[in-house]
Amino acid sequence: MSDIRKKIFISDLHMDADHPEISLKFNQLIREDNSRTDAVYILGDLFEAWIGDDDDSAFQRETIKNIRYAVDSGLKIYVMRGNRDFLLGDKFLHETGCHLLQDEEKIDVYGTPVLLMHGDSLCTNDEKYQRLRKYSRNKVLQKLFLNFPLSFRKKIAEKARAASNKHTGKTDMATMDVSQHAVKETMQKHDVQYLIHGHTHQPDIHMFAWNGKNCERIVLPAWHDGGTIFEWYSNGEKMFTPL
Repeated sequence: MSDIRKKIFISDLHMDADHPEISLKFNQLIREDNSRTDAVYILGDLFEAWIGDDDDSAFQRETIKNIRYAVDSGLKIYVMRGNRDFLLGDKFLHETGCHLLQDEEKIDVYGTPVLLMHGDSLCTNDEKYQRLRKYSRNKVLQKLFLNFPLSFRKKIAEKARAASNKHTGKTDMATMDVSQHAVKETMQKHDVQYLIHGHTHQPDIHMFAWNGKNCERIVLPAWHDGGTIFEWYSNGEKMFTPL
């Protein structure tokens, strides 16, 4: 068993200073004995909100320090921007030592091509959200936002979260979930049979046959009700594991 390696996938921790139990679980994960772990992949929304790398709150500094400690200890950590922390920038990457994943990142998992995504771009039935996503990913608008004082950005982020919660509360789950058409189209573009994503907070492994191939879509859980990771072992075993 000692020669079996693993890769860990997590998403939607939504860490902030108001939920120290989530940060504690995350710190335990990256600080434990990871001698058999080849990498940890964070597929978006590590933070509840990230309004710029210049936020030097005690929570942000402590989180960066903990991640850096794990990286310096030999753990490879990859991070993807989500819909709550799409402003993670170069300073964060430099200070933590994390490697940035693209919005659609194809990797090799022990000989198997796997596509990694946050998942929000697959929710194409939610047209209102997709319009908002388009604006929030605009580099010019991001630069303008980051030029505002930090205190003003915090107020905007609070209003944005309130609007998001209101939208979620009045929109049915089917609309907010991923579109199977978008899933198939994106998997075909990258020529993969496996897709891992988060965002929807509906953990499951969806198996389906398509174009004569057996495909899997693995949805990662949010951490609001306790941390759960997805482990993929070098012997081919795959499982959700609560911390």
